Amino acid sequence: MIPYGHQDINQADIDAVVEVLRSDFITQGPAVPAFERAVAEYTHVKHAVAVSNATAALHIACLALDLGPGDRLWTVPNTFVASANCGRYCGADVDFVDIDPVTWNMSVPKLREKLQCAKRENRLPKVVVPVHFAGQPTKQEDVWELAREYGFKVIEDAAHAIGASRNGEPVGSCRWSDITVFSFHPVKIITTGEGGMALTNNGELSERMNMLRSHGITRDPARLRANNRAPWYYEQQILGYNYRMTDIQAALGSSQLKRLHGYVERRNAIARRYDEALKDLPLQLPTVQTGNRSAFHIYVVRFQRNTLAKPYGQIFEELRNRGIGVNLHYLPVHLQPYYRNFGFAPGQYPEAEAHALGALTLPIYPQMTDTDQDMVINALHACIGSA
Repeated sequence: MIPYGHQDINQADIDAVVEVLRSDFITQGPAVPAFERAVAEYTHVKHAVAVSNATAALHIACLALDLGPGDRLWTVPNTFVASANCGRYCGADVDFVDIDPVTWNMSVPKLREKLQCAKRENRLPKVVVPVHFAGQPTKQEDVWELAREYGFKVIEDAAHAIGASRNGEPVGSCRWSDITVFSFHPVKIITTGEGGMALTNNGELSERMNMLRSHGITRDPARLRANNRAPWYYEQQILGYNYRMTDIQAALGSSQLKRLHGYVERRNAIARRYDEALKDLPLQLPTVQTGNRSAFHIYVVRFQRNTLAKPYGQIFEELRNRGIGVNLHYLPVHLQPYYRNFGFAPGQYPEAEAHALGALTLPIYPQMTDTDQDMVINALHACIGSA
């Protein structure tokens, strides 16, 4: 089976992890801050907070922005459930903005229209979470302009998009957001096994997220409320969590980061090859927006369903039976049973729902060979071209 994504671990990664295992620190030692500094330098951001996974990063980002009961978080339906769940963890209400039919990212016109309506009803969001779907940056500067107009905070869910850029600005710089979140899951661009990171240019937000990831505890003398400078003294000042990243994970991440540029280059080369080989099939191929460099975490196509003689499910199964590990990104979040309990129903976000009915994720990962890719291409031609 050719998987839709796969980690790339080399000897340098193994050596970096073994070095930590043989050191004095395997949990909270020097490797975590070193990884944070390296990512911050790569993305041109001031502060980076490494955590156990990207969902934890989204959660502490929301908490740092004081999202809570009675507040509202908006995101897209075409995403993994974590983009919405982070709002629910804080007790906030969650709502959605439909996606653009070309980029499959949050539709800025739909966002503007929804904001205008929400302002009239006094129901504006406190936080908006655009998602860089498949690794392509959103029109982040337009979202940021609306944030300034309507007073909401912006968290970029860039779980797919480390190494991507918009108009020359690296995703993660937070030029057009309050906080950006990365994922280092094994199928993402670089991996720490599990892991995530929250980035910001706001020092106060960084301090809050640092405390939130570690039980709400601080040992910083400048932040202590009691006049106690004993070396053993610490204070829990807020309710926090155990969301820390280990030195083992951070060492792997720092090693992987050195190859990030090459990974993104290879993913873009694979995407270009797909573009050329699939252009004559009845598929909508990914459209990279002007000014964008996509990280191509995934390569998603959409069936033009009215031109197919076979049902989607049959094509999916035929490809799986040929050893092609296709997948679906994503089933709309608002149609999950949990969110239907809040009154969401089919028909509310038609573009995201149409996407789910025809989207197909094809294999793409740096060590994928041309032979592997030819197998995917030939299987698609056999299953779709004959449909």
